[in-house]
Amino acid sequence: MVSVHRPTRGYRVFQSVNGVILTLVVVVTLYPFVNIVARSFSGERQIRAGEVTLWPRGFNLTTYKIVFQDAMFWRNYGNTVLYTVVSTVVAMVLTTCYAYVLSKKHLRGRGLLVGIAVFTMFFTGGLIPNYVLISSLGMKNTIWALALPNAISVFNLLVMKAFFESLPTDLEEAAQIDGLSTYGILLRIVLPLSKAVVATMILFYSVAFWNSWFAAFLYMDSTELMPATVYLRNLISGATGGGNAGAATEQLSQVGANIQSVTIVLTALPILCVYPFVQRYFVSGVMLGAVKG
Repeated sequence: MVSVHRPTRGYRVFQSVNGVILTLVVVVTLYPFVNIVARSFSGERQIRAGEVTLWPRGFNLTTYKIVFQDAMFWRNYGNTVLYTVVSTVVAMVLTTCYAYVLSKKHLRGRGLLVGIAVFTMFFTGGLIPNYVLISSLGMKNTIWALALPNAISVFNLLVMKAFFESLPTDLEEAAQIDGLSTYGILLRIVLPLSKAVVATMILFYSVAFWNSWFAAFLYMDSTELMPATVYLRNLISGATGGGNAGAATEQLSQVGANIQSVTIVLTALPILCVYPFVQRYFVSGVMLGAVKG
C-alpha cells in the first residue's frame, strides 16, 4: 500500500497565515485602482464629499464624453501608439545587440563596455546639455527625440546580458560548426531560446515609453505631435489651474474633481489589456536573467 503523508499541523497553520497575508496584499493593491475607476464614473459633488469608495456615486460620464469627442485626443492617442511601438522596437534592437556582445567573455574591452553602461546609471549630462544636443542634431519635433535618448535602459541591458550568459555555449559552438554567422546564431538560436526575457523587456520598455510625457513636453512644439499623456496632463492643468488645455478646458472646469481619475484610467487601460498576454513571461524572464551576474 502507498502511504499518504498528511500535512502537519504547523504546515496547515503556515498555509492559513500565508493565505490571509496574500489576500490582504491583493486587497491593498487593488483598492486604490478600483477607487480610481469608481471616481472616474462618479459625480463632482460625491467625489468632493468623499462618498466614493469602491462603487461610483452620482454616475457621471461627462468627462469621458468630453475627452472622447475631442479630435485632438484621438490624434494624440495615435501619436502615443506610434511613439511607443517605434521606440520599443529601437530599444529592443539596441539593447539585445549590446547585451549579446557583453555576454561574450572572450570579447576584448568587455569590461570597459560594461563600465561605460554602468557609469550612465549614476551620471548624466543634465537637462540643458541634453536639450542642446537634441536641438543641434535636428531631432526636435521628431519621433527620434523620444526614441533615441532613452533607447537603452542599463537595468534591462544587464538583465539580458545575464540571461544570455546563462544559455549553454554548446549550442552556439554547434551552430558555428554548421556554418552560422554571429547574426545567424543570435537570430536563429539565441533569440528563440530567450522568449521569456525578450517579452519581459518589451513590457518594461513599452510601459516606460507609453507613460512618458516630459520628453515630448520638452521637445515637441506642436500640440498635434504630442502624445496622449501630454494631452491628459494639459487637461488636468486646465481643469485645476485655469490653463489652456484646448477646446475641452472650459467644459472640464465643471468636472475638475474627477478629471484626474479619468486621465489615470485612460492612460493605464491599454497597458492593462496587454499585460495578461506577457504576464506568464514576466517572472521567469526576470528570475532567469538574475541567476548569473
